[in-house]
Amino acid sequence: MLKIENLRAEVGGTEILKGLSLDIGAGEIHAIMGPNGAGKSTLSYVLGGRPGYEVTGGSVTFDGQDLLDLEPHERAAAGLFLGFQYPVEIPGVSNVQFLREAANAQRKARGQNPLSGGEFLKLAKEKAGLLKMDMEMMKRAVNVGFSGGEKKRAEMVQMGILDPKFAVLDETDSGLDIDALRVVGDGINAIMRESGKGVLLITHYQRLLDYVKPDFVHVLAKGAIVKTGGPELAAQLENEGYEAVAA
Repeated sequence: MLKIENLRAEVGGTEILKGLSLDIGAGEIHAIMGPNGAGKSTLSYVLGGRPGYEVTGGSVTFDGQDLLDLEPHERAAAGLFLGFQYPVEIPGVSNVQFLREAANAQRKARGQNPLSGGEFLKLAKEKAGLLKMDMEMMKRAVNVGFSGGEKKRAEMVQMGILDPKFAVLDETDSGLDIDALRVVGDGINAIMRESGKGVLLITHYQRLLDYVKPDFVHVLAKGAIVKTGGPELAAQLENEGYEAVAA
């Protein structure tokens, strides 16, 4: 589903990704762990098409398409979802309004009919219920006044409504307490794993992986994948640290 071959990318003239390769099939969840500055967030931004991140080599194929040849909105319409480490606030725009516009824009790009108000509200209630968010929160401005955990849950609701084929989740566990961690983990499983979709989960810690069991765990260091294993690799990293495991 997502095939990355020898990807190289730089930011402000500094090379961050230095020949990264990764192949993720449909229905697979892959976790990437690594020290600060390894290139984890850079990878997510390159896949999402964020300006300022220049690809200097390699290729990325998504569902049979050249991902790097698509604009960010085209990548989203093709079924790629990017979850941010720090979701932004949008004052004056309610979650319901934002998500209905986003969902119908993607449906139009895919040749589908737009959702009516009633259809959208039914869908929103279903997905919000998975993340234990009530509709009163969904009526509030996007992320304004939300706690860290509420922002991440709202983002998972967004993922459920947009129904992507593949999700890149950048430190989704950041800012979550124990209860929110479980809710978000269950949401990822319900929305993505149970539908046979792909996930690239970027994290620093094993704790989210206790709920979202990855098929593979990769260690990213100095801009490249240096080690791959199963879920046990995450536990080893937690116990021994990156230097000992990736040496």
